[in-house]
Parts: sequence; C-alpha cells; structure tokens
Amino acid sequence: MSGARDPLTAVTDAFTSFLFGKTETTRLPVRTSTGQAQAVYLPTAAPGLGDSGVIIGREVYSGKGYIYDPFQLYGQQLPAPHWLVLGESGNGKSALEKTYVLRQLRFRDRQVVVLDAQGEDGVGEWNLIAEEMGITPIRLDPTAALDQGIRLNPLDPAITTTGQLALLRTIIEVAMGHGLDERSGFALKVAHAYVNATIADRQPVLTDIVEQLRHPEPESAQAMNVALEDVRAWGLDVALVLDRLVDGDLRGMFDGPTTVGIDLDAPLIVFDLSHIDRNSIAMPILMAIVGVWLEHTWIRPDRRKRIFLVEEAWHIINSPFVAQLFQRLLKFGRRLGLSFVAVVHHLSDVVDGAAAREAAAILKMASTRTIYAQKADEARATGKVLGLPRWAVEIIPTLSPGIAVWDVNGNVQVVKHLITEAERPLVFTDRAMTEAAPARQPEAPSLDAELEAETEARAMAMEHVSGPHGEPDGSSASTVA
Repeated sequence: MSGARDPLTAVTDAFTSFLFGKTETTRLPVRTSTGQAQAVYLPTAAPGLGDSGVIIGREVYSGKGYIYDPFQLYGQQLPAPHWLVLGESGNGKSALEKTYVLRQLRFRDRQVVVLDAQGEDGVGEWNLIAEEMGITPIRLDPTAALDQGIRLNPLDPAITTTGQLALLRTIIEVAMGHGLDERSGFALKVAHAYVNATIADRQPVLTDIVEQLRHPEPESAQAMNVALEDVRAWGLDVALVLDRLVDGDLRGMFDGPTTVGIDLDAPLIVFDLSHIDRNSIAMPILMAIVGVWLEHTWIRPDRRKRIFLVEEAWHIINSPFVAQLFQRLLKFGRRLGLSFVAVVHHLSDVVDGAAAREAAAILKMASTRTIYAQKADEARATGKVLGLPRWAVEIIPTLSPGIAVWDVNGNVQVVKHLITEAERPLVFTDRAMTEAAPARQPEAPSLDAELEAETEARAMAMEHVSGPHGEPDGSSASTVA
C-alpha cells in the first residue's frame, strides 16, 4: 500500500521518540496573501548615513541616532553638498538651522556665513548665538549706514573686474525687472572701464559710475562711432537705478569703501538684514551684492569647509538674475568646500515664479532636502517637484513640530530633531518673530541623558584628535553635536 511506511523507518522513529521525546509532526503549508503574511516579518528600517558628522536627532521608526554631514558624505552618498530646508513656520526650521551651525562649528575646519533676514527688537534672530560666540553681526541698515555704519563696496578691488561688472548688471536687472539691452549694457561697460582705469588712489565707488554714466567721455562714443549724446541716453536708465543705491532709500550701504575691520576669518559671520523690508526690491539686491562680495572675498582654496546659510532664500531663487549668480557660486563652491543651505517656507513660492528655470537648476544641485509639516496640497506639489516617494508625501501633513522627512540623495527617512539643554537658551527666544518661542519648546525635545552624554563625549574626543587642518582622524571621533 502506498501509504505504508518502511519497517526500518518506523523502528528508527520509535527509537528516536524514546530517547528525545515525540518528534515534531509534519504540517501542511498554509496559503495566504502577502498583506496577511507581512505581520510575521520583523519591522526593519533603512540604513543610516554612517557615524561621521553631526548628530541631528533620532530616526523615528528605528530609534537610531541620525547623523549628517555633507562634507563627509560628498563624493560617496552625495553628488553635491547643498541643502534645501522647507516647511511652514513654527515647525522647527530655525531650531534645526541654529543647532546644526553650532554643532558644525565644533569642527576646527568649519566656517559659517548666515544671511539673517528675520528679527525683532532691532536685531536679527541669530544675534544671541553671535553674542555667545563673541561675534558682532554685520548689520546692513540704511539708517545706520548714513552714520558711518557697515558698507560693502560692489567695486571693492578684492572683486575681479569681471565680477564687478557682473554684479553691477545684476543689481540693475533686479531693480528694473528685466535684462539690460545691448545699448544700456555698453554704456555701463565703458563707464565701469573708465572708472577702473582712472581711479588709482582710492577704492572706486558707485558714485563714480553714476557720474560717468551722466557725463560719458568722448572716447566712449568714438569707439562705437556714435554721438556722445546717444551714449548718454543709453546710460540714463542705468544711472537712475544706481542712483537709488547712492542717494535713494538704500543709500549708505554700498556707495563707499568697504568697512574696515570685517573679520572674514571668524568661525561665524552673520549678515543682519532684519532692518530691510523683506518684501521690497531691496532684499534681492542685497542678496546679490552680499553673494558676489563673499564669492570674491571669503571663499578661498585653504581647505576650510564653508557653510553659507540663507534665510528667506526665495529672494534668491525667485529672481532670475540673482539665481544665475548663485547658481554659478554653487558650482564654483563645490570645488572649494562650500555647502549652500537655502531655507524656504513654500516650494511653490519659487517653482511657479519668474525664475522657474533657474530655481529648478538650484533645486537640482541640492542633494539634501529636509521637509517639515506642510498642508496636504503643498505636500503633494513638493513631492512632485522633489520626486519624493508616496509614503513620504502622505505623512508630511501629519508631522509634529520638530519632525521632518529627510531625503539625502534618495535615502528617505523621518527624523526627530533633538536639542541639548546647553543649546536651548540660544535656539528658543522670547521675541515674537522667532519661529519657535518657549511655549512651543516641545517641538524639539531635549536629548535624552544617554544621547547627550554620548554627544559631549564625542565632541571632546573630536577636539583632541583633529588633524592639523581640522580633519577627523577617525570616524567615531568625528561624530559631534
């Protein structure tokens, strides 16, 4: 009979049962769906970004510490070190930016520039951190500039002649809202060339350019075989725009030699723009001038890793002319160790604007994207532009303050930002304009005792093992908070 067992097998099973107990019975396989069977699998989490960098917080689903550093990841997991931070106000963007900068500055080879566009009580919201580090913010204020305040000269000799002309064109194009035509561009070029060729005993200033546009030299007309009056007419609109920086509402900040004593070697440099109307044309003009000035005076091939953090960055990305300048800065900066951090409330502020093409190019270079809570329709639009997975788009509207979706070149995780007790007084202030006031402190919980102790231990280790240029000697010691 086909069902009968071999006598030898039966004897063997009986003997085995006598020695070890009853053998396990054979069970028929169970047929089920993958939806039902998934419960038998243990939960898993995506791998982290390594253990080298600064501690951001904890990965929500696994509870693991989340560590990030664009300089450590560049060339391995990141094609570019630039970073985009998005989200509604009050969800923790400011807290993240400030703690990130404080933790990066624990490395000896780091330097940070912040364009601080928010503030109250006469100071920017980075003022507390600057004071704690013994840094005096560079406060750009038209009123103070008239009383020997801070000045940045677009014609500073530290900027190349080509850079000066490009900056002048950008200022004019931003103010006019359109590109310069060939005739106006020619009038500006010859005026700039004449000023640089004839003034040698001091720094040329914008007043010199305006004067030359109003009263061009005969040689300028002869070079193009046109009448002198034509050259003057071509440069009239340009002169009127620049006159705003010389004798208008922005006077004093850019129409004189660069202020002596600006310390470009300080670990933290804060440009306080809080006195400038954020909705006026002045803000993108300021962004352009500061950006180009930094490109030619701050970024140097000295192996330092630099971070350029811009609040209200839509003033850059939403202007075609300013965006083009910063796009070049980003490309140029990758070779010299520059990480650009752009903070924007809504992606729709820029992708649907006049600079959609330039915005797309800048967004493409931002390999790291951090998205805090947004409304459902905004989250869907953001996910479409950034190519986020569907599950991430669906949870963005449900995120609690202090929790964000991090997309690091396709490695998408949900991260809870944590703050040490030492950082808390510097991150949360009582000013109404601050994004996270004390009443909202739960949005970014403190580090627990274990993680905080680990953070401090790693930071102390880092300070002792850094190489001659601030480069970490070991991956474990290079994790700081």
